[in-house]
Amino acid sequence: MSETTYFDRELSWLEFNQRVLNEALDEDVPLLERLKFLAITSSNLDEFFRVRIGALTHLIESDAATISPSGMTPSEQMKAVCARVNKMVDDQYKCYLNELAPQLSAQGIRQLHAEELNSAQKMMLKQLFQSEILSVLTPMAVGNGNPFPLLANQIVNVCVRLSPRKDASENAVLLPRYAVIPFGRTLSRFYSLPSESGFAYMHLEDILSLFIHEFFPGEEVEECHAFRLTRNAEVEVEELTPQGLAVNMAEVIVARTEADCLRLEIDDAASDELIHFLQQEIHVSPEQIYRLPGPVDLGAFMELAGRRGFEHLKYDAWPAVRSPDVSAEELMFDTIAEKDVLLFHPYESFEPVVRLIEEAADDPDVIAIKQTLYRISSRSSIIRALKRAVDNGKHVTVLLELKARFDEERNLKQARELESIGAQVIHGVKGLKTHAKVCIIVRREPGGIQRYVHFGTGNYNESTAKLYSDVSILTCNEDLGADAVAFFNTIAGDSQPPQNYRKIESAPLKLRTTLIEHIAAEAKRAESGQEAKIMVKLNALTDTALIDALYSASQSGVKIFLNIRGICCLKPGVPGLSENIRVVSIVDRFLEHARILYLHQGGDPQLYISSADWMARNLDQRKELLVPVEDPKCRRQLIHIFNVFDQDNVKASVLQPDGSYTKKSMGEAEPFRAQEVLYQASKNASNRIAKKQRTMFEPHHF
Repeated sequence: MSETTYFDRELSWLEFNQRVLNEALDEDVPLLERLKFLAITSSNLDEFFRVRIGALTHLIESDAATISPSGMTPSEQMKAVCARVNKMVDDQYKCYLNELAPQLSAQGIRQLHAEELNSAQKMMLKQLFQSEILSVLTPMAVGNGNPFPLLANQIVNVCVRLSPRKDASENAVLLPRYAVIPFGRTLSRFYSLPSESGFAYMHLEDILSLFIHEFFPGEEVEECHAFRLTRNAEVEVEELTPQGLAVNMAEVIVARTEADCLRLEIDDAASDELIHFLQQEIHVSPEQIYRLPGPVDLGAFMELAGRRGFEHLKYDAWPAVRSPDVSAEELMFDTIAEKDVLLFHPYESFEPVVRLIEEAADDPDVIAIKQTLYRISSRSSIIRALKRAVDNGKHVTVLLELKARFDEERNLKQARELESIGAQVIHGVKGLKTHAKVCIIVRREPGGIQRYVHFGTGNYNESTAKLYSDVSILTCNEDLGADAVAFFNTIAGDSQPPQNYRKIESAPLKLRTTLIEHIAAEAKRAESGQEAKIMVKLNALTDTALIDALYSASQSGVKIFLNIRGICCLKPGVPGLSENIRVVSIVDRFLEHARILYLHQGGDPQLYISSADWMARNLDQRKELLVPVEDPKCRRQLIHIFNVFDQDNVKASVLQPDGSYTKKSMGEAEPFRAQEVLYQASKNASNRIAKKQRTMFEPHHF
């Protein structure tokens, strides 16, 4: 492995997941929130296996002579990644077993085992088992000529080893006997039990183990242990077949259920004999077996962490507030016609975006709605509004990206429903993913046709808009409206974009080039003695061309502040290379998701929002947007966001030249938690407007 100027992408991601795990380890975080963060690290790791380890596995199996930007071969990456994952899994279970479980028990949230049950609890569990569990679950004999079933990805199962039975031959050989019981998705993982105080519960696998003889009457059960498989999700999409993308995506969804197993997780109390049996049947190597000292699938604890009650063990509620720039009494069209509106979710509600589309669906003057959709909620108000718009005679065109990983099935269903009622649905662009977030509403007004546009950094998803930190801008700017229509039409018609947009820029053609030009222009200002500064907020930074541009700007004297939530392959603070670059990551209760760019530009700052992270996949393989924010008030709002995040000394971690992250030193300063400051500021601004409006309607005494 050769030394390079880039951190390894996969190891950098694992360091991000470690920062999430650090929240679970932080005693200043409320206890059930710590449990939630632990569950998130487990779910994150599940996806990492399916996607990143899946991709590395393909590279190794194909003998690809690929060297990563970090100078590692796929085999070297796999070795380093597996070592780091093993350490992380060990830390996850130490966190749960040594810290969270004992503290939860002390607070009255107790997991019970068979030996701790009283007679009333045993009776209740027996009734539950016989009426529900025994009726739903089905054992399947495996081995000894019985085929091993195709077990679903990341669903907990139980493997049962029964006492050997003599075969029918004269030699009377004792044959090992096994059965598998898949849990499926309908039963809960946690079952509450009657308790004099607090909340007592038992895991489904423990209940099953307690009554396992009910499945095998007259048999001797030697052991019963939970296990789980993780399958490769890196299944290629064949977009050039005559059946079309919708049929191809349906095939991909099926293919993933049959993909090779990458990981076998199993209770470490299982015997070597049982584990060897599963290894042979599932076809995994010893390195792919994870023997766990606690419950299989820590991600399932999200259900327990989110249950009602024990509110003192959770964060105080931070409900989204109404934007002070959006009136509840005015039509959204009137509000946007007056001024550009910048919304910062989830501090400010996503409701104005939904309301704009809902109003457009019912407004007789609206003649068309064009919208991209990438990830949508299961009960989407936006989808309902688009359907209503079709019913009301609007021309509705939706680009619903079928290649949005793990959301393909939901998107395919919604696409078919929209098509069935007469909407014009485009399934995506061949060879590319459409990741841009744009909605265009065309309205006939007395002055002529007016275009109202929404650009965002996050998805049109009302559920994640309560959890992800994103920026939206609502505008009827003529140039941005013309650009939005041109962009949408090029992706819808799979045609070449205009030679030059008026204001926006898009991937995959010119976005990287434009960003490099902006960075180089700031470097020239620094070289001429002017103040030069760049601030960038992203989820991930891996593109080597952009990293090199930032290195060059740093060497020219540009001060660069990078707020990168997840992967960062840039090495900051290296003398002669990047000493003017500072990288901070913030992990807190909201997931940082906004993409924002600030360029000082000689004292006339330019600000942009974007759908794109600075990754090769976004810049080369996706349809993305970079949108200028020109309204002075909106610009000030974005600059304020940067300044607040720069001051965080509670949840901020600073990337070091060696790739490690250290908590930002508080020194003698007061604690400053960026997300809390931003929420309180949004809440105060909303309260001032509400108070002002109440005063307007109160009687005045003279």
